[in-house]
Amino acid sequence: MSKIKQTKIPMILTEDNIFKIAVEQGVVENEFNWKLVREHDGLTNQSKDIKWLEWNEEGRVREPHTKPAVGRSLLMSPFNDYFTWMTTDITEILEERDDYVKFRTRNSNYELWKLGND
Repeated sequence: MSKIKQTKIPMILTEDNIFKIAVEQGVVENEFNWKLVREHDGLTNQSKDIKWLEWNEEGRVREPHTKPAVGRSLLMSPFNDYFTWMTTDITEILEERDDYVKFRTRNSNYELWKLGND
């Protein structure tokens, strides 16, 4: 009988009851500069950094941006296979300031705040 080796994955539980996985050798992203809240259920995600992704006709990322726009999706860090959250593409920007954006996607409404940590 062979033994199965189980890999332990370090995790933390945030104040918003979200599990965060330490994907790179036990390093947990614990500095948050951005907070995203989904309107209909209050789901909250936080990340150190964000990108706004523009899509091409084949559904592949054309290029990342630093500002939101209709047709772009929000990607929250870390920027690898274990990203925290990605929205569907924006259909309407309802309000935008330097530290805040409220936007509608194909299936949800969101509010994104820049936190004062950076």
